[in-house]
Amino acid sequence: MNELKMELRQKGGIACRLSMVVFSAIALSLGSCATNTPSSSESSPTNAATVAATDELQVVTTFLPITQFTKAVAGDRAEVTQLLPTNVGPHDFQAKPEDVQKIAKADVLVENGLGLEEFLDDLVKNAGNANLKVIDSSKGIQTITTESIEGKHDHGTSEKAEAEHDHGEFNPHIWVDPKRAAQQVENIRDGLIAADPEGKETYTANAAAYIAKLQQLDQEFSQKLQPFAGKTFVTYHDFAPYFAQRYNLKVQFLVGIPEENASPDDVKRVMNAAKTSNLKTLLTEPQAVGNPFSALAKDLNVQVGNFDPMETAGADGLQPEHYFTVMRQNVTNLTTAFGGQSTQSFLSTPSSRVAIVPQAVGFRF
Repeated sequence: MNELKMELRQKGGIACRLSMVVFSAIALSLGSCATNTPSSSESSPTNAATVAATDELQVVTTFLPITQFTKAVAGDRAEVTQLLPTNVGPHDFQAKPEDVQKIAKADVLVENGLGLEEFLDDLVKNAGNANLKVIDSSKGIQTITTESIEGKHDHGTSEKAEAEHDHGEFNPHIWVDPKRAAQQVENIRDGLIAADPEGKETYTANAAAYIAKLQQLDQEFSQKLQPFAGKTFVTYHDFAPYFAQRYNLKVQFLVGIPEENASPDDVKRVMNAAKTSNLKTLLTEPQAVGNPFSALAKDLNVQVGNFDPMETAGADGLQPEHYFTVMRQNVTNLTTAFGGQSTQSFLSTPSSRVAIVPQAVGFRF
């Protein structure tokens, strides 16, 4: 009997010790889990960062000048995304499904206006973004009618006249004039403030700084171009009327829009303009397909240079400073076309794709 009691006590002790081991293991496991689970105070920075990223104003712009101006005003307060690839201009853009998604997720859409971005109507409709705020940067800006420009010469066929009206009632290239560009910046500023009132101080200060630089650029151009007042220069397509008007110049163009083919009447008109102004250079553009001026330049015994309307560029074209770099080079090339002395190059990088040295290109019509 004593031996039986002894055995039972031993088995009970073993069972007890096993229970303690199991309990300790469970406790250790629970403690380990507690140690690896962050407290609410530890996770709050991550949550705050996520909220901050979500709350950042999402702005979509259409193409390069609009992106440059919007980035200048927004600074670091908003995320600015360009809709068009930098190597595709508004005349050539064809929307893709992912472009609809960009607009669907945006708070603000900034456009040039004046009918240049005709593709936006369907994109905005398909995006179904009821909260989207659209900023038309051309609002209130004095315009030049397409009819008044085209009326200076014979269109040729009715089909050609209809094609030239693809620009709409008004010429849309307002950004090429620094003063009108400053008005676009003001419109973008006001639109961003309406969308994000708490950022008013930032947007106002940034816009003022950029506008001051545009005003300085305008004064610089006025001084450089004053000796050539009244003279005519020649461009590839019809993007320079606002620039010409601002600096008391005249402009002739080979085609109304880049997709057109020039008619014999167009060629004759451009040749007469070049001879009358005794031009040394015809100004094509980086966006031109093929070599539109080489045969014509050869006949006139002149060179071919560039006037870049900034509809396409390299990656650096997204930055606000790109506008000043390209516009200064444009004026350098323009004074050379008039027979003035070429000054230093303002190009900062080769990717700006603005020619400094006149180049030979081919002509087709």
